[in-house]
Amino acid sequence: MYENLVHPEDTIVEIAIAQGVGAIGIIRVSGDRAFPIVQSVFKGKLLADQTSHTIHYGHIVDGNSIVDEVMVSIFKSPKSFTTEDSVEITCHGSMYIQSEIVRLLLKNGARLAAPGEFTLRAYLNGRIDLAQAEAVGDIIASQNSSQLDLALNQMRGGLSRKLNELREQLLNFISLIELELDFGEEDVEFADRAELEKRMREMMLFIEPIINSFRLGNAIKNGIPVAIVGRPNAGKSSLLNALLEDDRAIVSDIAGTTRDTIEEEIHIKGISFRFIDTAGIRQTEDVIEKIGIEKAKQSIQKSNLVLYIFDLSELSTQELQNDILMIQAHNPKAKLIVIANKSDKVDKDKLSSIEKFLGEEKTTYLTISLRSNIQSDLESLREILYAQMQLETVGDQSTIISNLRHHDALKNSYESLASALALLPTKTSGDILSFELRRAIEAIGSITGTISNDEVLGNIFGKFCIGK
Repeated sequence: MYENLVHPEDTIVEIAIAQGVGAIGIIRVSGDRAFPIVQSVFKGKLLADQTSHTIHYGHIVDGNSIVDEVMVSIFKSPKSFTTEDSVEITCHGSMYIQSEIVRLLLKNGARLAAPGEFTLRAYLNGRIDLAQAEAVGDIIASQNSSQLDLALNQMRGGLSRKLNELREQLLNFISLIELELDFGEEDVEFADRAELEKRMREMMLFIEPIINSFRLGNAIKNGIPVAIVGRPNAGKSSLLNALLEDDRAIVSDIAGTTRDTIEEEIHIKGISFRFIDTAGIRQTEDVIEKIGIEKAKQSIQKSNLVLYIFDLSELSTQELQNDILMIQAHNPKAKLIVIANKSDKVDKDKLSSIEKFLGEEKTTYLTISLRSNIQSDLESLREILYAQMQLETVGDQSTIISNLRHHDALKNSYESLASALALLPTKTSGDILSFELRRAIEAIGSITGTISNDEVLGNIFGKFCIGK
């Protein structure tokens, strides 16, 4: 796929906004022949003679026929997104008009851009690095403020600059170590081992929190899965409906109403939480309900957070403990929040007993009654959900990663640095030390694209939307 994208001699064209009915459409053109190709169908000023970053009125024509009244923006090399001569045609939003303009441009020498090809050219021409290119896709896909902040931070290139500094330092040390190999018989050391150890420890201290930030970054980017579990008629579906402020799930006094998972998303302080309403967990002979219960257990295993809701008037302390142990057995790493429902149906002694037990278990819990006015309870629950994930605001200076490829590369780099660090006191041969440091360099370089391969690039840019 990547080979098909690299034809820098071609001038490419594509519609730059999603298909559908709208007031305007935008068509992007980029390449050495962008101006003459657009000029061949544009009746207006001579584009090549105009100043870069200006907009010009005119018409797109097909022979003597006017196709549309347009505004044409021009960007001269190298001051464009791709660093090439580029044109953006703003026309009316009719898909027919946009398709006709593209057809005319293709007829006059352009070719259709592949997914991500505009951004690929920006990367290949040195305007952005690979990490920044991936951030472009994340900016387009962002659905809340935290996702956008995260993508913009990466797009600004702060992480890339720091990683490139680390890479340069490692390269300098490797050069000295490999120079020593050329003088192996003379037993000389060009690389100061104490300084090397200091630098490697500093690098590991820098990399480790970024690796650990992936949990937060991934949660911001993809949404946090939250399983709502409990026994039949505990109030799972009522809780989901209350959080959504909509009757999304069927609520009934009949046990076993929910037999499949229902997934909905809400935003809390700019973070997406994906709630999964599950079947009530109990012993049953109903084949369909058994499948639903098994899906509920699978949802527990896949979730970062588990909301366990139970009926205060029905469950004993022992039964509550058994359910909590079952959830922890299915996913020991998940954050557990216990919701004690139907508080209006129990006396103070029962409520006090349950709260004492949950306190002793150091379990995060909330006591509510879904049948009464619970807006304040729901607000408390939202605060607990946010706090449990320790989701800080993504500031301008935050170094948070959300890309699995970046996480794995940094982890590999960290492990190689740790291996090299362990070798230093052993007086190991310089070639082995050099090997570990080179592995660390390659892992870092793969993030920014300093070291890359066709398969990685094809996979990254092939996922971009058309026109970007």
